[in-house]
Amino acid sequence: MPHPTFPRPDALLFDMDGTLTEPRLDFPQMKIDMGIGPGPILESLAELTDSDRVRAEAVLHRHEEDAAAESALNEGCRELLNFIRQGAWPTALITRNSRRSVETVLARHDLSFPVIVTREDCPHKPHPDPIHLACRQLNVAAVNAWMIGDGRYDIEAGLAAGAKTVWISHGRRPEFTAVPWQTIRNLFELTTLLRKCL
Repeated sequence: MPHPTFPRPDALLFDMDGTLTEPRLDFPQMKIDMGIGPGPILESLAELTDSDRVRAEAVLHRHEEDAAAESALNEGCRELLNFIRQGAWPTALITRNSRRSVETVLARHDLSFPVIVTREDCPHKPHPDPIHLACRQLNVAAVNAWMIGDGRYDIEAGLAAGAKTVWISHGRRPEFTAVPWQTIRNLFELTTLLRKCL
């Protein structure tokens, strides 16, 4: 019996932490060290005074750099990226992390993406701007791209931009109300999903 097929995406947009790489950031400890409350880190930073923000951002960068330097790829990442390369899919990396930490991760694992969008480039996820920016640079329409990530902000940003959203659950139940287009457990299942587009 033939496998069901899906429309071939014009581009694949990836989150980084928890999606391509194993999650390493200890968010509760980061918030304690930064002196912020329980809310999202970047949103909490925006509410600080200038002097407090400078100090907290320095702590954030330190945590991100430490995690990047010790980063490990999720299982199936190499196989997935090789399959994508063979299929000649345009790709982008879209993250709430700093560009410096992204560069550390990519250098550590000898990876490259033609388009990288970090929090320094535009309003960060869950805002749709990072999706639109990546799609403009790849010269594709957001509606024909897949936003792939393991977090709620990935799905919310993708939906807001009009992209198809693929949530990597890692076996978890969703703790958000946004409904992704597809839910998969890991990167091996993403490779399988992409095979259905060929």
